[in-house]
Amino acid sequence: MQISVVTPTFQRAREITELLQNLCQQTLLPSEVIIVDGAPHTEMATELAVSQIAQSLPFLCQHIRSEKGTAVQRNAGINIASGDLISLIDDDVRLEPEFLERIADVFTGDARGEVGGIVGYRTNRHFKPSEVKRWRWYKRLSLFTVYKPGRYDFHTGYPINANLQPPFNGTREVDFMTTACAVWRRRVFDSGLRFDLFFQDYGVLEDAHFSLRAGRQWKLLQCGDARCVELHSPSGRVDSKNIGYKCVVNYYYVFKDIVGPLSWRQKCRFWRFQAFELARVAVSAIRRWHKSDWMELQGRLQGFAAVARSADVVLRD
Repeated sequence: MQISVVTPTFQRAREITELLQNLCQQTLLPSEVIIVDGAPHTEMATELAVSQIAQSLPFLCQHIRSEKGTAVQRNAGINIASGDLISLIDDDVRLEPEFLERIADVFTGDARGEVGGIVGYRTNRHFKPSEVKRWRWYKRLSLFTVYKPGRYDFHTGYPINANLQPPFNGTREVDFMTTACAVWRRRVFDSGLRFDLFFQDYGVLEDAHFSLRAGRQWKLLQCGDARCVELHSPSGRVDSKNIGYKCVVNYYYVFKDIVGPLSWRQKCRFWRFQAFELARVAVSAIRRWHKSDWMELQGRLQGFAAVARSADVVLRD
């Protein structure tokens, strides 16, 4: 199987260089890597970085321009990818050498072609519920109907954080996958599925939305033997206010689109959880008095108002 790697980026020339060097160490090399640059055309740093290293790479590397936005950029790369498998790798992810080979082996062993996507395991992202106070409260208050990592609560509209999953070997079935380190069968995209353009600029939940739609037809897996680390580059991050807004609006959009029409009970469960999150952020803002907490609180309040104003919420720029 030939593998195309698609990576959206925005003003991260150093991270892209390091990613390309990391991909050179794969025991199963990709056939091509497509860097989708969302920076303005006047910003040449990433393009120059790719041109300087491209000739020395053991695979084809393309740098293309796109409008800014993780969903838009991923779609642009997917549209020109030629591999049997299309891997979505973030620019701040570093794969262990056997990452692509282990995932390709799982696809090869899927003789019936039931598996549409496989996500790797981020070794530095795992946390225990006991280490995060809010997860203890989630269970005490029965805010969710399911608590298994990587599953989607279809009654509440919340994806259960995959980082709750401790290290494991083999594969396990999931409902959704992160785009940080995922590999998809080309047929999933050939069916017409793309990332929803509702998710503008910095994405929140666009990966869960895409994989939940794909999961209607294909099985999705996490491979515990395909490991990587996610560095979370500090460059290009959005403010807490925007994230807080999207943690309400985007979650409601996904819930309504995947599960809808929503019953009154589902809506009650959704807003019960959102009310808890609003209270949690408010308490944190008062206790810590951090600017980021106050900005997130303001964003969440604006998200509440946006959903309340219209059933067809349009994200602001």
